[in-house]
Amino acid sequence: MRIHVVSDVHGNAEALARAGDGADAFLCLGDLILFIDYSDHRQGIFAELFGQDNADHLIALRTEKRFDEARAFSKRMWASLEGGAWPHIERAVRSQYAELFAAMPAPAYLTYGNVDIPQMWADHLRDGHRVLDGEVAEIGGLRFGFVGGGLRTVYRTPNEVDDHVYAEKVAAVGEVDVLCCHIPPAVPELLYDTVARRFERGSEAVLTAIRETQPRYVLFGHVHQPLAKRMRIGRTECVNVGHFRAGGVPFVLDL
Repeated sequence: MRIHVVSDVHGNAEALARAGDGADAFLCLGDLILFIDYSDHRQGIFAELFGQDNADHLIALRTEKRFDEARAFSKRMWASLEGGAWPHIERAVRSQYAELFAAMPAPAYLTYGNVDIPQMWADHLRDGHRVLDGEVAEIGGLRFGFVGGGLRTVYRTPNEVDDHVYAEKVAAVGEVDVLCCHIPPAVPELLYDTVARRFERGSEAVLTAIRETQPRYVLFGHVHQPLAKRMRIGRTECVNVGHFRAGGVPFVLDL
C-alpha cells in the first residue's frame, strides 16, 4: 500500500493538487494557512495586510527573540485596521482555505496544525475529507492515530492547547501501527530548526507513547528545517514528512 503524507502546506495549493497522484491513501498533518513566510517576507496574510516592510520588522523581532516587542508591534498593526482585526483575518483565512481544500486530494485523512483555525474547516471540506484529532482510522488494515494542533508557545499561534489536553488526545489514540501528529515527539534533534536557529516545542506525551507502545512509524511536521529529519526510537521510525510549502513533494510511505 502506497500512502502519501504532507504537512506544513502553508498555501502551496498548486503542489497540493498533485500530491495524491498514484497514492492509495493521502494524509495531511496540518498547517494549511500561510500567515507569515519567513523565507519570502512578501508572502502571507500579515504582508498582504500590512506590507513587506512591516513583515520584515515583525520577523526580525521574532528571530531576535524580542517577543514582547513583537507582540506589541503586532497589536499596534492589528489595531490600525478598520473594524478590528478579526474580520480581516477571517476573510484572508477563508480565502486561503477555499483554494486549499479545493486542491486537496480526496479521499484524504486530515488533522490540524498549530497555525490552523479548526472551526473554519467545516465550511470547506469536500466529500472524502475525513478530519481526525485524538482519533483512529483503519487504513489498509492498519491502525492510524491522529493528533492535531500544537502546544503553548510564545508565538501564540491559533491552535495551541495546554500540555494535559494534548496528552489526553494522545492517550485517546492508544496503541496504533502509525501515529500521525503535527508536532514531533520531544527529542532535541527533531525539534531544532537549523535556519530559524531555535527549538520548537515537541510533545513529551508522544515520546512516552512511542516508548510504551512502539508504533511502526510516527509521522509529523511542524519543524521546517530540522537538524534530523528522521530517527529510530526502539522499533519506531520517527519521520518529519517535510515542509511541503518548500518542497512540494509528499513523503511516500510504502506499507
